[in-house]
Amino acid sequence: MDMPHTSRRHLLRLGAAAVPLAALGPVLPAASARAVAAGNLYMPAETDRHLRTYMAWPALSSVWGDGLGAVRRDIAEVAHAISRFEPVVVLARPSQAAEARYQCGRGASYAIEVLEIPNDDLWIRDFGPTFLVGPGTVAGLDTNFNGWGKAGTTFEQPYANDAAAAASLLYEYGVRRLRAPFVGEGGSLEADGDGTLMVTVSSLVNDNRNPGLSQERLGELMKGSLGVDKVIWVPGLAGQDITDCHIDCLARFTAPGRVILDKPGPRADPKWVAVYEETKRVLESATDARGRRLAITELPGPDTRETTGGGKEFLASYTNYYTANGGVVAPRFGDSYADGVAYAILQAAYPGHRVVQVPIDGIASGGGGIHCATQSHPAPPPAA
Repeated sequence: MDMPHTSRRHLLRLGAAAVPLAALGPVLPAASARAVAAGNLYMPAETDRHLRTYMAWPALSSVWGDGLGAVRRDIAEVAHAISRFEPVVVLARPSQAAEARYQCGRGASYAIEVLEIPNDDLWIRDFGPTFLVGPGTVAGLDTNFNGWGKAGTTFEQPYANDAAAAASLLYEYGVRRLRAPFVGEGGSLEADGDGTLMVTVSSLVNDNRNPGLSQERLGELMKGSLGVDKVIWVPGLAGQDITDCHIDCLARFTAPGRVILDKPGPRADPKWVAVYEETKRVLESATDARGRRLAITELPGPDTRETTGGGKEFLASYTNYYTANGGVVAPRFGDSYADGVAYAILQAAYPGHRVVQVPIDGIASGGGGIHCATQSHPAPPPAA
C-alpha cells in the first residue's frame, strides 16, 4: 500500500539513511531495468513538456567557502527565471529550508517549492534521477552517483546525501525508480529523444566510475537502460575538471539531427580548444540513430577579459543552458558582445522559446552552469 504523502515528507526530513530501502518505492534490478527501457521507456528530449524543474540549495561552506552566499543568490535567480515557464522544486537540508524559501519565494511566477531532502551541493543534474518516459508513464533512473569518482583527489567533496537524494526524490513523487547498470551522472548523458545519445568517453569509460567496463559494453548498457539506439562518443578530457568533461558543457541537441557545439572564447586554455576541435571532427562525421548527418551550430564563449567573474574553475560556457516549457534559461557573463551573440544563436535555435539570460558568476566559479544545477521532470507522453 502506498504511504500517505505527509508520511513521506516526515520520513524525508529524517534523511534517506533513516528510510528503509523497501520504503523508497519499487526498484527494478539492472537486468529488469534494461528490459523495461528497451521495451517502452526512453530518455526524452529536454524540450519535451515538463511537469516541473528540480534544483538544489548548496549546503556546505566547506565546498564554497566565502562564495556560498553568492552561489545561493544565483540559485534563487535561476529558480525565479525558470518559474516564468514552469513550477520549480528546490531540495534543501531541513536546517536550511527556511532560508531557501525566503530567497526563492520572492517574485516567482509559477510556484517555487522547497522540499526538505538532505543534500550536499547544488549539482542536481548529476546526482538527481535521469527521467525516462513511455506511453502514459514516467520512471526515474538512478545512475549511482559516486561523487564523480573523485575520492582521494583534489576534487573530492562530501556526497553521501547527494547520492541518496535521487531515491528520496522519486519516492516523494511516487515515481518508479530504476537502477542503472553503470555509474554516471545526468550531465554525462545528452539525448535527442529520437534514439540518439551523446556522451564523452572521458566521463564514463573511466576507472573512477566503471572499472573494467569497455566502451563497447558501456554503450550496450546505456542503450538498454536509456532506451536509445545509438551512442555518439566524443573523446572529452579526463582529470582536468571534477566531471571529467561532461557532454552538457560541450555539445547539446536542440532537435533530432541538430547540435549546438561549445566553442571556447578568446584566451581559453589550449587544452579545451583541443577538446572542441576533436569534438567538432567527430560530430561532423557522425550520423544519428535515424541515419541523419548532424547540423552543427557553434556557440562561442565569452572573452574572459570582459567577464564579471573568473577564477581557475570558472565555466565560461553558454552551452550549459536549460530548456523549460517555452523558455531557454542561459548564462550572462558580462561580455556584452558575446552575451548578445549567445542570445541570438539560442533564440534562432529555439524559435518557439523565449531566451532569458541570468548572471551566474557564483555558480560558474565552481565549474558548472545552469544545466548542471537543474533537472527536468518530464510529463508522460499520451498513453497508447
